[in-house]
Amino acid sequence: MAVLFVVFVGSVVLIVFSAVKSTEVYKDALARAKAHPAVIEAVGSPVTEGFLVSGNTNVNGASGEANLSIPIAGPKGKGTIYVAARKSLGQWKYSGLVFEIAKTHQRIDLLQSPAPASSP
Repeated sequence: MAVLFVVFVGSVVLIVFSAVKSTEVYKDALARAKAHPAVIEAVGSPVTEGFLVSGNTNVNGASGEANLSIPIAGPKGKGTIYVAARKSLGQWKYSGLVFEIAKTHQRIDLLQSPAPASSP
């Protein structure tokens, strides 16, 4: 009986995490972080996503909201992507999208375009 309960709880957790990870806002936030030069500099490449996403998403057709914490890591370090967004008229608008480096707690605004690399 206990084994069945553990399997049931594990299945529910897996389904919930999979549902969050399949959302458009999750995928976009992760893609932005993986492509941002300052994030790559902070954690190294390749950037991998963690399993334990926290927060919530609530989507109802063309509207919704999302508040997520997405752990990511690379060979040089790790950190968390924080997402705050609303969906209106079928389009997500971020009120906040930042990456916080775990070691220094420095935050990188992923909504800002990265500064172009200077040429020597």
